[in-house]
Amino acid sequence: MSFITLPTSIDAAAADLRHRIAGDVLVPSDDGFAAAAAAWNLCFTHDPALVVIAGTTADITEAVRFARAAGYRVAIQATGHGIARPAGADTVLIVTSRLAGVTIDAAARTAHVSCGAKWGAVLAPAQEHGLAPLLGSTTDVGAVGYTLGGGMGWLGRRYGLASDSVRSFDLVLPDGTEAHASAAEQPELFWALKGGGGGTFGVVTAMDIELYPVTTVYAGNLLYPMEMAAEVIARYRDWVVDGIDEQLTSSVLIMNFPPLDVVPEPIRGQSFVIVRGCWSGELAEGQRLIDAWRNWRTPAVDMFGPMPFSAADTISNDPVDPIPAMVSTEWFDALPNAAIETLVAATAADGEHPPMLLFSELRHAGGAIRANAAGAVNDRGRSGELLLEMVGMVFGPEHGMALEAHIERTRQALAPFVTGAAYLNFMEGEEKRERSASAYSDGHMVRLQAVKDAVDGGDRFSHGFGIVPTGSH
Repeated sequence: MSFITLPTSIDAAAADLRHRIAGDVLVPSDDGFAAAAAAWNLCFTHDPALVVIAGTTADITEAVRFARAAGYRVAIQATGHGIARPAGADTVLIVTSRLAGVTIDAAARTAHVSCGAKWGAVLAPAQEHGLAPLLGSTTDVGAVGYTLGGGMGWLGRRYGLASDSVRSFDLVLPDGTEAHASAAEQPELFWALKGGGGGTFGVVTAMDIELYPVTTVYAGNLLYPMEMAAEVIARYRDWVVDGIDEQLTSSVLIMNFPPLDVVPEPIRGQSFVIVRGCWSGELAEGQRLIDAWRNWRTPAVDMFGPMPFSAADTISNDPVDPIPAMVSTEWFDALPNAAIETLVAATAADGEHPPMLLFSELRHAGGAIRANAAGAVNDRGRSGELLLEMVGMVFGPEHGMALEAHIERTRQALAPFVTGAAYLNFMEGEEKRERSASAYSDGHMVRLQAVKDAVDGGDRFSHGFGIVPTGSH
C-alpha cells in the first residue's frame, strides 16, 4: 500500500481534525509540536506529519480513521520509552499520555488501566488494597506499552511476565473500528497482543490486568568492589541456577555510576558489582538468603532490607528524566567463565578511558517467566536462564558511533555463549525491528503474521516490532 497525504495542506487537514476531537492536533509549525512528539530516549527524534494528543478514547478512533482516509501511517506514544521506528512525514503520531485513568477492583484483584497510564498510577492505588501489578524496574514507564512487549519485573519469577496477567484489551484496529480482545473474544488477536508489541496491530486503549497480594518485600542492593566483579558474578550464577526459590527475582550487574550530582556522594563516579533483587515471600526467609552473601563477603554498601512494595522504584533507581542511550540484549542458558570475563572486560574501565557502558545487568529468569504459556512471547523470548541488558549513554555523534561499535563487538564476543533469542523490551531503534524474529519460534512468527495480515495487511501500523504482513516480504 502507498501512504500519501491528502491533496491539501497539512494545516487544513489538521484544522478539520481539530473540529472532531476533544484533544489537540499539532503540526510542525505549532508551538509545542516538538515537545509533544519527543521520545524519552533522546537518541531518537519523531518527525511526523502531525501529532494528535488524545483527550478521549474516541479521539484515538477519529485519529486512526483520519489517517486511513488521508493515507498516513500511524505511530503511538505514551511515555516515549521503547521506541522502535521514529515517526516520519508520512505518519500521524498519536500521543496517549492524557488518558491515564486507573480503576482498581480489589475484590476481583484486577485493574482497568488506560493506555496513557504509567505504572505509578497503578501501583499506588493497588497497594492501598494490599495488591500489586507486575510492573518493571520503574513506575515511570507506560503500563500498556511495557505489557504489550512482555514485561519482566521484580515479581516475574513468582508470577510471570506482565503480559501473562492480562485478561483483556480494548483497542482501535487499523481500519478505525473498535475491538475487544480476550481469551473468549478474538482469541488470536488477544494472543498476539500478549507479547507482539505496541503499535503493531492497532492502538490499545485500555487493558484489564490481574493483581497479586504483595505488600512488604525484602529487596535492595549489595554493592561489592569492582575488582571482585568476576568472582561475584560467578558466585551469583552458581547461586541462582542451584534451585533458588521462585519467590526471589534477582540480578547481578556491573554499574558505572556517573559523576553527576543526582548520584549519592559515596557511590558517585564509582564502579561496583551489584547483587540486586526482590524477595516476595516471608521476610525472615528473604533475609536468610541475602545473609548468605553478607556472610560470604561483607559488601561495601548494603542497601538490602524490608520495604513496602510501593517503594519498588528504589531497587533499580532508574532515571526518570529523558536521556540519550543505546541498549541491547542477549539470552543465556548457561554462563561459562569465559562469558563472565567478556562481560567484565566490556563494562569495566580500561585504565586509560572511561567505561563505554553505563551498566551490564544479568537478570535471573526461569520460574514463572519460563513456565507460563500465555501469549506470543511464551517461547524464545522468555525461555533462557539469564537475560543480559547492556546500556550506554550517548554523549555526542562520535561517541554514539563508538558506543554502537563497542556493543556490537561485545555481542560478537558473546555469540558462542548466547541462545540467539531476543527480549524485545530491552532494545530500541532498528535493532528492535531487525531482531524481532529471533524473539519468537517459527510457529509463533507465522501466527503473528497471520494476525497482522488479518487486521493490518497494508502495514499502516509499522512502527512497532518487526512483524510485517506476509505480502511485505
